[in-house]
Amino acid sequence: MSPKAAAAAQAAPPPPPPLAVPVADSHTHLDMQSTTVDEALALAASVGVTTVVQVGCDLNGSRWAADTAAAHPSVHATVALHPNEAPRIVHGDPDGWSRQGARTPGGDAALDDALAEIDRLAALPQVKGVGETGLDYFRTGPEGKAAQERSFRAHIEIAKRHGKALVIHDRDAHDDVLRILKEEGAPERTVFHCYSGDAAMAEVCARHGYFMSFAGNITFKNAQPLRDALAVAPLDLVLVETDAPFLTPAPYRGRPNAPYLIPVTLRAMAAVKGVDESTLATAIAANTARAFAY
Repeated sequence: MSPKAAAAAQAAPPPPPPLAVPVADSHTHLDMQSTTVDEALALAASVGVTTVVQVGCDLNGSRWAADTAAAHPSVHATVALHPNEAPRIVHGDPDGWSRQGARTPGGDAALDDALAEIDRLAALPQVKGVGETGLDYFRTGPEGKAAQERSFRAHIEIAKRHGKALVIHDRDAHDDVLRILKEEGAPERTVFHCYSGDAAMAEVCARHGYFMSFAGNITFKNAQPLRDALAVAPLDLVLVETDAPFLTPAPYRGRPNAPYLIPVTLRAMAAVKGVDESTLATAIAANTARAFAY
């Protein structure tokens, strides 16, 4: 590949045609994107994405999310320790999500301290959710499961106590995530971010009133199980997200994602649901506002 072709492959995709009905990006990471917050929000608004939910994954990122939401009316925050962050804290490893830059002592006490800070942030009015929390068996092996589960249960309790939405990261852990939600009692508003289950799991989520948020990977060729899940998901429980800068929808897969690309994913979702894009956008706008109580 020539340097020019390589640069084009990594370039930001062009803005899609605007949506007629404004919607929200229910899960994004503005702090991991190359543009400024103001630039990202302006470009998103120009195509009908007028609200974003900025998601925290560690202490610094959660503080940043809360501060950013306080400064921008179109941004709502969630705060949490990502499932893969909990084992790192327990083992004193600052790599990965953490941006603290120095090794910490670790241990259960360190996790308790971090959870206490998430609890403090969750009380802030601009913080509308607790997450992304949950379980990830893809990147964390058996040695990290205990820390992940303890952290997940603590986040559920925090979300319920503060009356905030619970935003779930579930990767290769469907059965255990559903089991723990049943054991702890799920918050009134629970969102499966980047929904990754099949149609049968979507029916379980629907019975419990869990929101299912679909990302750009629903456009991937190998994602028929996700499309099958979306097809059976009730319209009043469906959200859309970017998870930007990750999961850029086709035909831009591999290039940087951002909230302004929500219309690409939403239009693909509308085709799966067999509804016009404005019908889906109207439902998604109402669902997101209900899920995050804004």
